[in-house]
Amino acid sequence: QVQLVESGGGLVPAGGSLRLSCAASGRIYSNYQMGWFRQAPGKEREFVAAISWSGGSTSYADSVKGRFTISRDNAKNTVYLQMNSLKPEDTAVYSCAVDKAFGSWDYWGQGTQVTVSS
Repeated sequence: QVQLVESGGGLVPAGGSLRLSCAASGRIYSNYQMGWFRQAPGKEREFVAAISWSGGSTSYADSVKGRFTISRDNAKNTVYLQMNSLKPEDTAVYSCAVDKAFGSWDYWGQGTQVTVSS
């Protein structure tokens, strides 16, 4: 089992920045992938970014490339999402998740609200 706790959400004006954190506990293996997803009101949940736990390879949704950066601190079992140049359309509940293999996304955090005002 893996437990995930997000933090760092809040209200920010357009153009501002926020850094989200996701603290993981439990059994985390080197082949796991960590990711961030978001869900805006009335919309489907969408992929934002992912990072391999040990190798550091990353991937991003086209909508956030160049603005968001995912990183991890293995010593702290924590994954971060640095969000810059935020837009009102980035407003959503952001959740982190663990992928044990092949995009299964097996464990989820409770989510943190990000609101970008225009």
